[in-house]
Amino acid sequence: MRPAAQAVLLSGTFVQLMSVTVMQLAVPRIRHDLAAGSGAGQLALVGYTLTYACSLITAARLGDRFGYRRVFVAGTVVFTLASLAAAAAPDAGTLVVARLVQGAGSGLVAPQILSLIQTAVPPQRRAAVLGRYGATMAVASLAGPLCCGVLLHFDPFGLGWRLALALPVPVGIASLVLVRILPDGRGPAGASRVDPAGAALSLTGLILLVLPLTLGQDAGWPAWTWASLALGLGLLAAFAVSQRRVRDPLVRPEALTAATTRWGIGAVLLFNAGIPSFSLLLSLHLQGALHRDPLVTAVTVAPYAVGALLGSAVAEAAARRFGAAALAAASGGLAVVSLLVVPALAGPAPVLWTVLGAGGFAFGVFTASAFSLVLHRVPGHVASSVSGLLPTSQQLGGTLGVALAGVVYAAGAMGSAMVYEAVVFLLAAAATARLRRPKPADGDVRELAETKSC
Repeated sequence: MRPAAQAVLLSGTFVQLMSVTVMQLAVPRIRHDLAAGSGAGQLALVGYTLTYACSLITAARLGDRFGYRRVFVAGTVVFTLASLAAAAAPDAGTLVVARLVQGAGSGLVAPQILSLIQTAVPPQRRAAVLGRYGATMAVASLAGPLCCGVLLHFDPFGLGWRLALALPVPVGIASLVLVRILPDGRGPAGASRVDPAGAALSLTGLILLVLPLTLGQDAGWPAWTWASLALGLGLLAAFAVSQRRVRDPLVRPEALTAATTRWGIGAVLLFNAGIPSFSLLLSLHLQGALHRDPLVTAVTVAPYAVGALLGSAVAEAAARRFGAAALAAASGGLAVVSLLVVPALAGPAPVLWTVLGAGGFAFGVFTASAFSLVLHRVPGHVASSVSGLLPTSQQLGGTLGVALAGVVYAAGAMGSAMVYEAVVFLLAAAATARLRRPKPADGDVRELAETKSC
């Protein structure tokens, strides 16, 4: 895959994940400007993640069926138009609908990026490309709050938060203009249909699972949230059973045969049960309890972003030399950082910057290398299944983590919430201990031999 094609794919990854976090600083201004209540503000924040997380598994199978580039284009069009609609929203209701549609478009695009990397990049180069993909995720996750904080403070053109929400639009347009340079791969020859029952079970189950996790805390956990969780888990269990019985499953059962894949998905879920909530809690605490304005908040967390850039830069070499031990060290390091954040907030600014810089470095190492360690030896015929499962576990982990951390923060303030973060990161470190770099599958050996002979 040419560097220009990689740039198109990675730019898509960047704006998708930036759109997850850009609202963290914008919600207070949006509520004021649109006269929105707390419920509408919360839906504008979490609606994107809701449809993003719930559409990934089905979207991966759609790429197999209709072609990865074609579904990438469709998702980019939906995502870009919805981003523009969100930026121009005249009221809170329009904004919420636009964010829901934007998340669905992002969910269509994300699995196609991983599937194209898996099918179009030779095995000996795949780890490097996946490392760049992970580095892009690390930087993008932190770019949203930083960009939004700067834009809200300086307010160029007088557009405020609207300009922040419109940032993905030019990137989406550029991707559509250059889309012809992408390879036009698709799934195995047998991928002729999308299992409608499996799609219905997975989409409905994930929605019923994610919705109460995103809204339950603010709603006070009423009875419907618990009923929704129970029903969602039941439908997902039925989905798992159905995948072993249908001819064309959305998730091929053999995709989870390798222990590396199973434990890798678990480690990604656990790690992301800490990462989004860590940055969100820090942002909310700085603006709420400590009364910092958006620009000061952005500057305060800037060392975290700088550390993530540095960690991403060394992640590929660390993964190549130390394998899963690099992930365990990074996750364990974040556990220590979490316990140091509260005392650092009470100390001089350089102490806090040092702690956050170390945390960002660990975050960059893990995020830039985890997908590479899990995906670089996945056989081609199950690539789309794993390409849907990994980002799904990432988004589900983030949603679960934000909900749990929010409960702990409400009950015991920042100190207790950081203890929660430390526990989650330690669990992720334990999960990575079960990761092993697998031996190449027969198909990979043949593919590598054919590549070398070309």
